[in-house]
Amino acid sequence: MADKAFKRKLTAILSADVEGYSRLMGEDEEATVRTITTFREVLSAFIQQHNGNVVDSPGDNLLAEFASVVDAVQSAVAVQKEIKARNEELPENRRMEFRIGVNLGDVIEAEGRIYGDGVNIAARVESLAEAGGICISGIAHDQVENKLGLKYEDLGKHEVKNISKPIQVYRVLPYPGAAAHRVVRAKDALEPASVEKMPFQLPDKPSIAVLAFDNLSGDSNQDYLGDGIAENIITQLSQIHNLFVIARNSSFSYKGKKAKVRQVAEELGVRYVLEGSVQKSGNQLRITAQLVDAITGNHLWAHRYDREMKDFFAIQYEITREVVAELAVKLVEGEGERSGMKTQNFEAWTYFCKAIEQFRRFSPEGNVQARKLSKKAIELDSDYLGGYIVLGWSYLFAVRVGWSKSPRDDLERAEELANKCLALNDSDPQAQLMLGYICLARRQHYKAIQHGQNAIALAPSVADSHALLADFLLFAGRSEEAIGEITKAMRLAPFYPAFYLWTLGHAYYSTGRFEEAIKAFEEHLKREPNLVISTVWMAVIYSAWGREAQARAKAEEASQKWSWYSLKHFRKMLPYKDSTEVERILSFARKAGIPEG
Repeated sequence: MADKAFKRKLTAILSADVEGYSRLMGEDEEATVRTITTFREVLSAFIQQHNGNVVDSPGDNLLAEFASVVDAVQSAVAVQKEIKARNEELPENRRMEFRIGVNLGDVIEAEGRIYGDGVNIAARVESLAEAGGICISGIAHDQVENKLGLKYEDLGKHEVKNISKPIQVYRVLPYPGAAAHRVVRAKDALEPASVEKMPFQLPDKPSIAVLAFDNLSGDSNQDYLGDGIAENIITQLSQIHNLFVIARNSSFSYKGKKAKVRQVAEELGVRYVLEGSVQKSGNQLRITAQLVDAITGNHLWAHRYDREMKDFFAIQYEITREVVAELAVKLVEGEGERSGMKTQNFEAWTYFCKAIEQFRRFSPEGNVQARKLSKKAIELDSDYLGGYIVLGWSYLFAVRVGWSKSPRDDLERAEELANKCLALNDSDPQAQLMLGYICLARRQHYKAIQHGQNAIALAPSVADSHALLADFLLFAGRSEEAIGEITKAMRLAPFYPAFYLWTLGHAYYSTGRFEEAIKAFEEHLKREPNLVISTVWMAVIYSAWGREAQARAKAEEASQKWSWYSLKHFRKMLPYKDSTEVERILSFARKAGIPEG
């Protein structure tokens, strides 16, 4: 039997969808369904009045065709005018605004539906429209430019997924003097990055670095806004298994620098870069974001969001959704939405950001301030996991580095906080990491590894999760696996924190790779010259290696830096499952000349 022939035709395509539909459904499903049902009837009526035909309307989308581009654009203008009038009768938080795109293209018709590049381009053009706005393709603009008495804003050429040539896009200005478009004009192509210059092989999945958003307010006290937006987006993207997301500590290393996208991509070994800016004025907020394919040098999309402060968190989710859609990443249910670091209380979020900033000073004073600020965040929002997470880590870090006056009590307090997090959100990866760290301190190695693996399963692109799992494996006697995990952490965070080198050097020592271990600890010492532990470990390694003179020299160097340091202190840093390994390491340290204490 011969294949059925498809009908091809040239047609004007109108594509429409609802801006912020997920937010509306999340707040009130029934009200949203009632509104969209009414508005879909409005769209259908105006489309029919202008000689059009609705061919599909799944979810919040609608697709229609017209014999004339003039009819399609007139219909779109009439629809937006009517929807605007109806929205004025609704509460502001329940208003439903549509984005509309129009294209003229060749399509395939089958069983009442249409398919092909003409439809795809219409959908892409629509995604560039603002809420309540209309965008049209260049070919559609050619058909209506002098026929409708409308004005059009040239938005430049845009790269469209799976379409070989950039698409010219125009915004329809429905009346003289209409406001400038919120979608940022497409920029000229950038200088492409060289894969050959990258120190790493590109991942076999879409790879992205999210840079700190620039603070355009002129007030450095508002830097936390741009940092927080980018960090929240990184947190959401890091949960997605089909993405490779560079860690915050690496992508934020370009903050305040005039680094080019090409440089960022080459140094971090990624294909895509997301950058943006934020400006707050009173209750008004302007956020811009643009996604760049660094390998081709093309801007994939650029949006500007002019909103009120109440939409601050919704914008971050919208940007994440746009990135995922642009990169054509298939999501597993719940990915990108599990993060417990969520609150609608902007003041609580502000205290959380400042607490994180203080915690990352890794000093006794910073730790005390982080504790105070995170408690304030919790007071403002008792269900905000961000506050509990920072507070919990402040207790754990104090125990780990010896600042705690009551380690047992602080561990118990951290455990309470971790369990509180899981009670609020049993899918929070940070709570799993905290529990893993607590289990390691209590020599519960199997449980520690389980929690570390759980954290990675929930958010595979979090570099610190791989680094801490490496620690858990290392002290359980699984050193080769530890090397694998810390290597993954270093790839996710090319500008990794110094403690990664400590873990790597320790793991190399445990596998007998003494020369590589020494190099790792030497690099750690360059970055953290005041930490005696690297010098002590080098004394141990040289002693185990049979290089007694070098071992004694390192032991003497350690004594000169920290005269009070002894085997008593060193023992506390060795939570091995195998007690004989602890004694073996201590014997090498003793032989090198580290005092008993």
